[in-house]
Amino acid sequence: MNYKKIKEDLVEWLREYVYGINCKGVVFGLSGGIDSAVVAALAKDAFGEDALGIIMPINGLESDLEDAKLVSDSLNLKTITLDLTKEYKSFIEKMEVNKNPLAYANIKPRLRMIALYYYAQNNGYLVSGTTNLSEYTIGYSTKYGDSAVDISPLIDFTKTEVLELAKYLGIPSKIIDKKPSAGLWEGQNDEDDLGFTYEELDRYILKGEGSKEIIEKVENMKKINNHKKMMPEKFNYRRDV
Repeated sequence: MNYKKIKEDLVEWLREYVYGINCKGVVFGLSGGIDSAVVAALAKDAFGEDALGIIMPINGLESDLEDAKLVSDSLNLKTITLDLTKEYKSFIEKMEVNKNPLAYANIKPRLRMIALYYYAQNNGYLVSGTTNLSEYTIGYSTKYGDSAVDISPLIDFTKTEVLELAKYLGIPSKIIDKKPSAGLWEGQNDEDDLGFTYEELDRYILKGEGSKEIIEKVENMKKINNHKKMMPEKFNYRRDV
């Protein structure tokens, strides 16, 4: 792939869309991971000082904060650090006893979504997502959390393609080599959760190739998570309206 042209086309698309609806720039979560780093680089190129990264630790690892700072320093990116640990703990203390660990874990991206939309509205920005094609295909996201965004610049690129784009953009090698993680709990990483690697997933997405076990897993995830890609289901009583 011609990553020089991809980068130029993405920057042009970002500017046309954002300026076209009378906004000034974009805001996005900066996690220290590869996807948010690539979005940060594109946004910085497109909007300069109107690209804002929000670092939002919740019981966060120090290494993730260091990685987010490494990205912001390498791009000379404007950032705000907003520790949401206290708000997260206060919220879960008010809830009933947890029966599903994901019910707790998914509060984190939803709190971050609220913060991003606050900063977007306060500054005349749009919220940029960081989801890639691999994650989107299987619905690997939190509904109304990291999936709640205004624009998705990476949605047509697999994880392996995002890695190659990151190399072209000069993202620090530490970020490129880091294990992908949604940061939902300590020690969590994407590929352990999924039960296959992004390379295996991307080969199936792009070429239709893979073991029977992986194909079954991917197709099942696509089926059960398809609702995340849809608008809310509606009961149409007045069919002609």
